[in-house]
Amino acid sequence: MTHTVLGLDIGGANLKAATADCHAVSVPFPLWKQPDKLGDSLAALIAQFPKTTTLAVTMTGELCDCFPTLREGVLAILDAVEQAASKCKVRVWTTDGDFVKVAKARKDTAKVAAANWHALATYATRFCSNADAALVDIGSTTTDLIAIRNGKPDTVGHTDRQRLVAGELLYFGTSRTPVFAFGLPYIAAESFATMRDVYTVLREISEDETDTDTADNRPATIAFSLSRLARARCADRETMSDEAIRQFATQLRDEQIRRMREAFQKAILSRFTPTTLIMSGSGEFLLHSLFAKVRYPLCSLSHKLGKSVSGCAPAHAVAVLATETPA
Repeated sequence: MTHTVLGLDIGGANLKAATADCHAVSVPFPLWKQPDKLGDSLAALIAQFPKTTTLAVTMTGELCDCFPTLREGVLAILDAVEQAASKCKVRVWTTDGDFVKVAKARKDTAKVAAANWHALATYATRFCSNADAALVDIGSTTTDLIAIRNGKPDTVGHTDRQRLVAGELLYFGTSRTPVFAFGLPYIAAESFATMRDVYTVLREISEDETDTDTADNRPATIAFSLSRLARARCADRETMSDEAIRQFATQLRDEQIRRMREAFQKAILSRFTPTTLIMSGSGEFLLHSLFAKVRYPLCSLSHKLGKSVSGCAPAHAVAVLATETPA
């Protein structure tokens, strides 16, 4: 039987699966609301890849506040993976840059927690010919700024907390982040709207009538996004014009880009000048605006591997790495 490796990136809001040959699937899963259903949801996701014999796993979901500690979160996720794995072999990525069995992962949870950025950076080194590079991955919730030096990830921090302080982890993305997080004047500090609404109104993310994972649980359409953004200004579409709402959305977009540019200066350019910039993530569209005027080559994983794979880049990364390094 041909061995088929399936990469899993288990987050707090989405479950992502990908193979080395660029088949990728992302499904929403609010882990903090239903941790007891993680095993069943993973099993359903794995079932979409019937030839799987090995699971290559990385995670970030341990940060969900349904778990008392990060350690307990890692252990709960590993339990769910084993429940879903059936007869599949399970390999777990660590920030040491290798895979371990579940038993060892349980003993060293700190190196397993939030290791997906490290897996992606390790995989991405193949796109920069062992030269100094920067990897920027932006998703629905967070943004990673990762230095690659001499063909290896070279970050100041290794845990999420350390990377936050170093400016290598930005806790905002292009979808789930509440708009008040960007601190613009005259904005309600309440979860009335998210950055998904901003990019829907600006037509950089397609509207989706079936997607109700929004601030008010109404569909992710332009009309409802306009209403949610108006509410964030303590208004509505009767008291605030659509043009004014779009201007507000543009201000939020500009502020997000400004903060990303500032963080890139701190985390990357203050240390070295990359010869290549690698971009990935479901929010990669924003990176093309951010880096439109840079002088070094850009490597887009959306262009190289496809949009769905770029959006599941860490899952694809562990699938490739596990395929290349048999247990």
